[in-house]
Amino acid sequence: MGSVVDSSNKEGNGSALANKVTVVFVLGGPGSGKGTQCANIVEHFGYTHLSAGDLLRAEMKSGSENGDMIQNMIKEGKIVPSEVTIKLLERAMLENGNDKFLIDGFPRNEENRAAFEAVTGIEPQFILFFDCSEEEMQKRLLSRNQGREDDNIETIKKRFKVYMESSLPVIEYYNAKGKVRKIDAAKPVEEVFEAVKVCFTPVASS
Repeated sequence: MGSVVDSSNKEGNGSALANKVTVVFVLGGPGSGKGTQCANIVEHFGYTHLSAGDLLRAEMKSGSENGDMIQNMIKEGKIVPSEVTIKLLERAMLENGNDKFLIDGFPRNEENRAAFEAVTGIEPQFILFFDCSEEEMQKRLLSRNQGREDDNIETIKKRFKVYMESSLPVIEYYNAKGKVRKIDAAKPVEEVFEAVKVCFTPVASS
């Protein structure tokens, strides 16, 4: 079954969080409006928003040994090992003290997903998937950085392709378990949040 992630390490830090925290993975392509909606969820439902990318960047700035290693890997165009990102997420959850988290931009691929569950012992409550067409995301991203259209359209296409190829298996895996809440992210922000609210309300009241 591909690489076996050290799942014997269940007694690691994982047990400190497993069964104690609610985790929702937030997935969506570049420009799908995840950031805006995460801020709304934090405000209305009291979740803590953890961005895998922000945690990696913060670690790089910290000048720790780990930070240097992450920086070198990114410089060489390598993907940071799942375990590194997971340890940062775990540490952030333990230090934060909240019991419900939105994890944004992770898992980026199937290997990330399997490693997260093996290392932390946490299975996400559900996956919030911001579904948005490539055209719409492209339009949004280009309007964000006006004036640089030509050199950006290629980058955007690449980012979208990478996102689709790596994230789709994750979405399919959780979809088979009935855990994906798909949101039509092409709608106006307020309408998108109305749909998001529905996903969180039954969880809160059960």
